[in-house]
Amino acid sequence: MDCARLWLGLLLPVVAALDFSYHHQPEMERFLKSITQNYSSITHLHSIGKSVEGRNLWVLTVGRFPKEHRIGIPEFKYVANMHGDETVGRELLLHLIEYLVTSDGRDPEITNLINSTRIHIMPSMNPDGFEAVVKPDCFYSKGRENSNFYDLNRNFPDAFEFNNVPRQPETVAVMKWLNTETFVLSANLHGGALVASYPFDNGVPATGTLYSRSLTPDDDVFQYLARTYASRNPDMRKRNPCRTKIEFPGGIVNGYFWYPLKGGMQDYNYIWAQCFEITLELSCCKYPRKEKLPSFWNDNKDSLIDYIKQVHIGVKGQIFDQNGTPLPNVTVEIQDRKHVCPYRTNKFGEYYLLLLPGFYVIEVTVPGHNPHLTKVTIPQKSQNFSALKKDILLPFRAQLDHIPESDPLCPMIPLYGDLQGHSAVTKPSLFLFLVTLFHILFK
Repeated sequence: MDCARLWLGLLLPVVAALDFSYHHQPEMERFLKSITQNYSSITHLHSIGKSVEGRNLWVLTVGRFPKEHRIGIPEFKYVANMHGDETVGRELLLHLIEYLVTSDGRDPEITNLINSTRIHIMPSMNPDGFEAVVKPDCFYSKGRENSNFYDLNRNFPDAFEFNNVPRQPETVAVMKWLNTETFVLSANLHGGALVASYPFDNGVPATGTLYSRSLTPDDDVFQYLARTYASRNPDMRKRNPCRTKIEFPGGIVNGYFWYPLKGGMQDYNYIWAQCFEITLELSCCKYPRKEKLPSFWNDNKDSLIDYIKQVHIGVKGQIFDQNGTPLPNVTVEIQDRKHVCPYRTNKFGEYYLLLLPGFYVIEVTVPGHNPHLTKVTIPQKSQNFSALKKDILLPFRAQLDHIPESDPLCPMIPLYGDLQGHSAVTKPSLFLFLVTLFHILFK
């Protein structure tokens, strides 16, 4: 067996190691194209659109089935460099790509991850902003915005108040991209602080703003996800590594508690794309000296890998009618945590729900029929890089032509505008914190 692995390692492609420096658009493109050329069986490179100045918005997909979605294989994504002057995430994702492809067949953990996940990596959402930085600055430079001088992380539709800014080409490209894949988990990478921030970034009293926070129905999962990343980063888990006015116990913070933000990407992902996304602030300095990049990689490598694994928590499966026909676009939600824009099956009848260990009731709703309830117990550990698989067979034949293709209740408007009162999740919970912490320590 050891000899076989040695020969396999010798037969795998070899490319020149990526240096620790800042890679501008031509250099980044050469690197991405060399990766896809040398690792064509597990990578796919494509552009989802162009920036204002016509630069490609590249996405590299890593997975055993990199060019197409496969049933039961969840979609994960990392996006960096929304702000052109926040550069660490851009370089970390390039090194992550290199680490993933060169570890395939050598590292069993990475090999299993590639076998069971489609990992989409966008190193730069704002290439024009990155190229516009003439004199790097730790705190701010004109490269923060795109070439039309819009902040891309204030440019998405907002669920809490109208966001009437002109939608930018980069934003439109990402919104269309989100509709092409069944993304389950995501993170966007920034700089200027050291913390993992989780939704919501904006809010109303119904989500808990009277308590100086804004919480989703899946707050337990979001706190767990943020702590999973922060706990593996030696500096992020410090109480105040950047010596700012606000401290981040455990290296995490609710986005609204930190500062309210309208039009952010993580809220848009969660509400309209059914994708759990957090924001990772990875450096106190937005554009640090290149000599610092090796230490950032060392501090974040384990966190980046461990976070991808979390796409395999919870439950997944397909919904079938009594004839065994997969049902697309039917509502699948946990009974006591409904989303303001209901989560639905994809075109293959698949659903993915990120959940912590425990007992839950899945509620499936097909127009014209009563809700169908299924009880599930999520085990303490996901097994073999897979969430609990639970296919659901409905006791009736559904008429597919009567299932609407889109939900008229989820237009791109402030969906939370009319909600009143407070749900239990909006109130501080010591029990929730302790359960999440226990799960991280003993997972």
